[in-house]
Amino acid sequence: METYRYDLHVHTKLSSACAHNTGAEMADLYKAAGYAGFVVTDHFFCGNTSVPRELPWEEWVARYHLSYEDAKKRGDEIGLDVFFGWEFSYQGTDFITLGLDTDWLLAHPEVTKMDARRYLNLIRESGGYIIHAHPFMEAGYIPYIRLMPRLVDAVEIRNGGKPAFVNEMAAHYAGSYDLTVTGGSDSHNDHWGTLTGVEFDRRITSVNDLTETLKLRQHRVFAMLRQDDGTYRDE
Repeated sequence: METYRYDLHVHTKLSSACAHNTGAEMADLYKAAGYAGFVVTDHFFCGNTSVPRELPWEEWVARYHLSYEDAKKRGDEIGLDVFFGWEFSYQGTDFITLGLDTDWLLAHPEVTKMDARRYLNLIRESGGYIIHAHPFMEAGYIPYIRLMPRLVDAVEIRNGGKPAFVNEMAAHYAGSYDLTVTGGSDSHNDHWGTLTGVEFDRRITSVNDLTETLKLRQHRVFAMLRQDDGTYRDE
């Protein structure tokens, strides 16, 4: 049976200050690795964005969206699905946001000043979908781990850039609350060591189709490891 693989957590340098490749270059990576598509989830306004925060909101959103547009254009050329999302951060706690667009962002400039609880409530009230990314990640800029199981739709249980115990704890968390599980590489360059994501038995047609199918849990989490020759094989 043919399967269709999607990465739900990808960064590009046009909007994420810590990324090293353009959206087009990341599209080439995922096409070569056998994916059907990916979601551009660059760091948002309150995270490690490379888009100047002093810009007027309308201009900030337009500049932020360029990373997706770059990836989408290349994806259309090579037959790769590219969807738009973002990674919202609150004091180091990160949430992949899916199902909303730039029109929604333009209408809600207040999201730049929201704490996590207010943000998550607003997103879900607006019909968006929330994945808690790497919930047990530790770093010097993260004051403490926050778990909000009643305010998220899914938990990222496989992150390609985090240690095994971070993923293991995330899986335990998701299982304890019966939350949907997902995978995301959290890739920041085109030679990322571990690529992961979710796979389906059919091609996804839109970001809303993606979220609705995730709700039905008609997917599997997978991971692939980079080889010395630059190719990837299933873990």
